Amino acid sequence: MLRDTLKTLLSAYGPSGNEHAVAEAVKGLIAAHVDSMRVDALGNLIVEKFGTDEHGKRIMFSAHMDHIGYVVTNIEENGFLRVNNVGGISLNLSTARHVIFENGVEGVLYCEPAKGEEKAMRHLFIDIGAESKEDAEQVVQLGDMAVYAPDYIELGDHRVASPAMDDRCCCALLCELLMYLDEPRNTVVGVFSSQEEVGVRGAKVAAYSVNPDIGVGLDVTAWGDTPEVKLPAVELGKGAAVKFIDRSMIASPAVRDALLKAAEDAGVPAQREVLPFGGQDGSAIQHTRAGVPAGCLSIPCRYVHSPVETIDMRDMEGALKILLKFVENA
Repeated sequence: MLRDTLKTLLSAYGPSGNEHAVAEAVKGLIAAHVDSMRVDALGNLIVEKFGTDEHGKRIMFSAHMDHIGYVVTNIEENGFLRVNNVGGISLNLSTARHVIFENGVEGVLYCEPAKGEEKAMRHLFIDIGAESKEDAEQVVQLGDMAVYAPDYIELGDHRVASPAMDDRCCCALLCELLMYLDEPRNTVVGVFSSQEEVGVRGAKVAAYSVNPDIGVGLDVTAWGDTPEVKLPAVELGKGAAVKFIDRSMIASPAVRDALLKAAEDAGVPAQREVLPFGGQDGSAIQHTRAGVPAGCLSIPCRYVHSPVETIDMRDMEGALKILLKFVENA
């Protein structure tokens, strides 16, 4: 079930600011399992599963729907599309890539010769097969966004690779949590957030609206288990990672320790994550209103912000058990 949910969400188009197709896919999966559902002004999908205790806590989990992409900035006379990045794009990973627009138009992302200059975004273009500007404008307009085309790959028995794994894997995790929860004592609010890749924008307004007592961001983290990559000290297949710190937050000790205890109680491994860069929705929850105790549970992911972001399903399965126990213990 978890793998099927993941595949469904990975196939949806959803660059930052254009997450509506992902939200619709999520609705289709969880509508029968939640008590309320709404989309706010920034495109966050906010759902609630009411607790049985009227004096119980409000626990907010947030996983972002958006992923990195390219926005069309100019259409040249010969039909090529000039683009700029939406989110953290690596120029080294942006050559000879298959991309797709929301309307299904496909293209090839390539880089012109830099001619002695340092390669920059201005050297990138998308070839959609158009022979003129007029030809291209029939199907693509300025401001349209392209993303890496969906490409789900199974690697061995447990690992899968795909574009948009950051953060659709955690959207899938949150969907499964809401499906499995049966009459929780505390109210659980699931936020499928928008525009995380451009500054955790969606989670900021969602957290203010939800006004939770406890918050947990759900996101991928980097890896340290491939050749010449040793930090962070996180490995695929060794369990979900409980965040201690990243550039955007120092996890609240009470929430951090509760996640570690939930892993112990659930009998699944958990890693300790110290990330010297990056940020995620947990920071937005922590900083809302007068402050909220917040942490983050991360899925180890190789090759983040690439077309082959890779995770281990055993980490996903363990993370689900951790979250179920965390809600039970809260």
